[in-house]
Amino acid sequence: MSLALCTTSHSPLMGVNDPGEQTTAVVEASFAAARRFVSDFDPELVLLFGPDHYNGFFYDMMPPFCVGTGARSIGDYGTAAGALPVDRDAAYAVVRDVLGEGIDLAYSERMYVDHGMAQPLEILFGRIDALPVVPVFVNSVAEPLGPVSRARRLGESIGRAVAGLDRRVLIVGSGGLSHDPPVPRMQDAPPEVAERLIDGRNPTPEQRAAREQRVFDTGVAFAAGEASIAPLNPEWDRHLMGLLAAGDFDEIDSWSNEEFVEKAGHSSHEVRTWIAAYAALSTAGPYRVETSFYRPIPEWIAGFGVTTAASAA
Repeated sequence: MSLALCTTSHSPLMGVNDPGEQTTAVVEASFAAARRFVSDFDPELVLLFGPDHYNGFFYDMMPPFCVGTGARSIGDYGTAAGALPVDRDAAYAVVRDVLGEGIDLAYSERMYVDHGMAQPLEILFGRIDALPVVPVFVNSVAEPLGPVSRARRLGESIGRAVAGLDRRVLIVGSGGLSHDPPVPRMQDAPPEVAERLIDGRNPTPEQRAAREQRVFDTGVAFAAGEASIAPLNPEWDRHLMGLLAAGDFDEIDSWSNEEFVEKAGHSSHEVRTWIAAYAALSTAGPYRVETSFYRPIPEWIAGFGVTTAASAA
């Protein structure tokens, strides 16, 4: 068994809103470096921590964490639709071991995922069905949320579980960093929006297109300084990335949910996927970060980061 890691921001605005030639080039260079790292590691299984944006999980039944023992991409924001090649035996082995450690974990034979999981698979492998995968949903949007330490504990438990698989496992964390896109919140949603948050499955093509267009428009307005969403926080992003690189989970555990929102926007909670991924890697012993990229990209409403890491032993 050996573990390696890649964490990456995602954005539905990639390929739609142009951040400029220089930014596009350095982002692609960071992806190319990540792909070389992954290719050299030659994974046999991908353990994918990702969020959802009210496309697969809704308030009719909102788990804090869920392992997909079967999963399908819905194909939003230009990502591919279709079945993920879930390794069902590995997924159930993870579920059994994590539950056996006393951590509550949901599991689904028909989990639906959106661009938060499909995009990193396409970036790293060119398609969503390249390698066997165990997808792990980490609620990062639907409030109330548990303390961030729960994501760290989940990652550690799953890391110990995959250690028993005797395979080369690439751990992927998809989300963050600081950003505050126009995702509705149940507590202040009008009735028709609240109903979509409760059970918004299977929207019409027109409804999905309108929803995506609102995000595109907000990205343009945000880049022009005209959107009323929280600013990006590069200082916070870099500090978090430094803590993860150093394996300093104690400081991160001390952060309240309110601090995340105040300092980095409501959707900064997506970094729970990075925290879980690094925590999983830490179970194999000391690790080293091999590549690290960061740039604030307003056009994509994202403090955008990409890192790779491997066990130091």
